[in-house]
Amino acid sequence: MSDQLTTTKRSTGTALTNTIAAISATGGLLFGYDTGIISSALLQLKAEFHLDTLGAEIVTSAIILGALFGCLGAGTLSDRMGRRRTVMVAAALFLIGTVMVATAHSVAMLITARLLLGLAIGAASQIVPIYIAEISPPEKRGRLVVGFQLAVVFGVTVSFVTGYLLRDHSWRIMFGIGMLPALILFVGMVFLPNSPRWLAMRGRHDEARDVLRKVRPSDEVAEQELREILEGHDEQAPWSALAKPWVRPAVIASVGIALLCQLTGINAVMYYAPTIFSGAGFGQDSALLTSVAVGCAMICATLFGGWAVDALGRRTLLLRLLPGAVVSLIILGGLFAFHLTTGIGAWLTVLAVMGYTVFNTGSLSVAIWLVGAEVYPLSCRGKGMSLVAGSHWGADLVISLTTLSLVEGLGAGGTFWLFAAVNALALVFIARYVPETKGKSLEQLEASLKNGTFAPVAKAQKQANLQTS
Repeated sequence: MSDQLTTTKRSTGTALTNTIAAISATGGLLFGYDTGIISSALLQLKAEFHLDTLGAEIVTSAIILGALFGCLGAGTLSDRMGRRRTVMVAAALFLIGTVMVATAHSVAMLITARLLLGLAIGAASQIVPIYIAEISPPEKRGRLVVGFQLAVVFGVTVSFVTGYLLRDHSWRIMFGIGMLPALILFVGMVFLPNSPRWLAMRGRHDEARDVLRKVRPSDEVAEQELREILEGHDEQAPWSALAKPWVRPAVIASVGIALLCQLTGINAVMYYAPTIFSGAGFGQDSALLTSVAVGCAMICATLFGGWAVDALGRRTLLLRLLPGAVVSLIILGGLFAFHLTTGIGAWLTVLAVMGYTVFNTGSLSVAIWLVGAEVYPLSCRGKGMSLVAGSHWGADLVISLTTLSLVEGLGAGGTFWLFAAVNALALVFIARYVPETKGKSLEQLEASLKNGTFAPVAKAQKQANLQTS
């Protein structure tokens, strides 16, 4: 009878944890859809609002600017209001922004709506991974947090498909579709529990215990985890805590991955995939369909990454897949540099783009939100994740504003070779500064920061010092 009760409790806890992760990840679906749908809607927006090139760039980039402010503000908000309520604020902004953009009748309203959607996206990118990480057991934390990134790439792919299917219909329908997942996210969060770690940080220990008992396989496991949380608990820290020497390795690892996720070129290739394929000899409709194939490749790569982060490890996944991204970009650069993108070269171009997409998305894009949500101490986790998300959106803004200039200055071949070099540098960075976090509790990772064994290069140096002393 006791074994049966234990099995039932384990199943119930697993089901609740999965439900929490699934509903929270809807924020990622909105993130991907709202950033991707503009590429299909822009042709109609240009005609209806008589947008010139500058106007189109402002409408497109407003969401990125909003995301930059949204993620920076969400850190303080999530520490004060809690993770769950901050996700609800993001969901409300998604709803308001979607209604505004779908009913916009002026350029000013369109830009304002896109800024609001950006605030929601920035807040979601900061808080959803933290919320999932803080409520998940260590052995499942990797794939559950990666579910957020899976939702992002699924949302991007849905936006590609929607844009293609509704290309002869109103752009308002394209944007309006986003209201349904926004409503699901807001209503769903009403019924979900608070983060037990946030509750503990606020001194609400009994409530933290109740949540842990609901999402862990036994009361004993819940009590042990609560003890670890309380033993490693610090008071809520200000932004200046991120500059402390013992926290700095977490900042270097997480912000480094956030920057490299963009600087290695994945969004540049995603944004301009139709242009790349058109230049390789595909017609416009064929280019759009091939872009859908790129989106499907991103989903498959993220599904693999979601399995691999817990089966192989975060660091191992990064080190194994990034060399494939380097090789794919070298080939892609050669095809464009030597004008080999016609005939069979067109299909080699597609394969090279798909290969790069799989290797880069399955590694850095999988790791960015996961590592950022794992490595910071509880006292400054919200603000640390804001820094991670802000770095991501800042780099995204730089890449989106400079890619076409790079292509004009270096040529497509030279641009892809430059991205290949950055991917190679990412390998060196990961080998030195990004630790393996697989299977470790958030409290164990915080302890490694405090004892100086967090970063691989520091850990190796400490072991060498012990051997020589």
